Amino acid sequence: MAKRSRAQTELTIQQIMDEAFRQILTIGFENMSYSTLADALGISRTGVSHHFPRKLDFLLRLNERIGEHFISALDFSSCKALQHSWQQAMTQPEQQAVLRLFFSICGRPEEDMPEFCAVEQALQQAEAALGTEGREQVRELLGTSALQFSMASLLKKAA
Repeated sequence: MAKRSRAQTELTIQQIMDEAFRQILTIGFENMSYSTLADALGISRTGVSHHFPRKLDFLLRLNERIGEHFISALDFSSCKALQHSWQQAMTQPEQQAVLRLFFSICGRPEEDMPEFCAVEQALQQAEAALGTEGREQVRELLGTSALQFSMASLLKKAA
């Protein structure tokens, strides 16, 4: 079998990352697997795991991209605009997936998991644009979102 060129390898890695990003936002990180990625890309599970030996590796590589995606939905022009844009974002499944991912990794003992960019970027951008009040607004919105997700989960289990 002929050896793959570096360019082919880099293209494969980029395709895997693009598909992982898509699946994280559509089916969620917990439901994404080596099988779902391999099936979507038409490559073997071994081909995926060769480049990403641990599932956590996807988050490490996609952390900033996920953060940028989340931040792009928010308006930091005023606290009221931030609150409104956050509420609008929470009606979008992709934005919900980002926060569900954040809440699922909170408190994980993973030593090599950096601070989750989406939330950290929101906190930093809110503080830069709106001061301490903006940072506190993001914290409140995170709390409200956590409660909404918890209630939705409880209602789903009860049904």
